[in-house]
Formats: sequence, structure tokens, C-alpha cells
Amino acid sequence: MYTVKVISQFSGAHSLRGYRGKCEELHGHNWRVEVASCAEELDGMGMVVDFKELKGALNGILADLDHKHLNEIEYFTKVNPTSENIARYIHERISAGRPELNVKEVTVWETDSALATYFEQ
Repeated sequence: MYTVKVISQFSGAHSLRGYRGKCEELHGHNWRVEVASCAEELDGMGMVVDFKELKGALNGILADLDHKHLNEIEYFTKVNPTSENIARYIHERISAGRPELNVKEVTVWETDSALATYFEQ
């Protein structure tokens, strides 16, 4: 099994509905996002996927999140914009739009020491 990863980032604000504490209030993060793509065999060029294609797909999604109030994005009006749900949102969007990229997991850091990963089994 082979895995390749790309990392990008976005800035955005959110508030956690139902949370009892500071994070219930509007606040922001500079999120770092890592996307991993996996394959059992390499393609004819010896790649899992082209890094450029994987990073382009990720950056296209992050452009929709960057400098936004995440609670106001349609998906997050129904789903609390936690790091866990942001990771799932990114995974679902890449997988739906570019299934050939074989995204295995998405990790979202909201700080250097706090992260969440979403993957399908």
C-alpha cells in the first residue's frame, strides 16, 4: 500500500452550537488540512496520484471555506462546524468530485496540538 499526502491551510471563523464554554462564542482558527491518498499499486508513471491534482482538489474546496464564517455555509447550518465535521466535509467533497484521487483520510488541525481525522473504513 502506498500513501501520498498534501497539506494546505485556510482561515475561518466558527462557533460551536451547544458547546458550554469559550468555543460557543464566535472565534477563528488558521486551520491546516492534510489529505492522504492511497493505492495498492502505482500508476504507469510510478505514482499514487499527481500531487498537483490532489493539492488542486483540496485548494478548490478550501477556497470556499477561507475567510468565511463556517456556520453560514449551507452544510454547516445543519452540522456543527467542529474540526471532526470539517474533516468529513472536505473528505466527502473531494471523494464526490474527484473519486479517482482515492482519498483515504483528511486531517484538520485547529491548533498545532489539536487535530481531528476523518476516514472511511
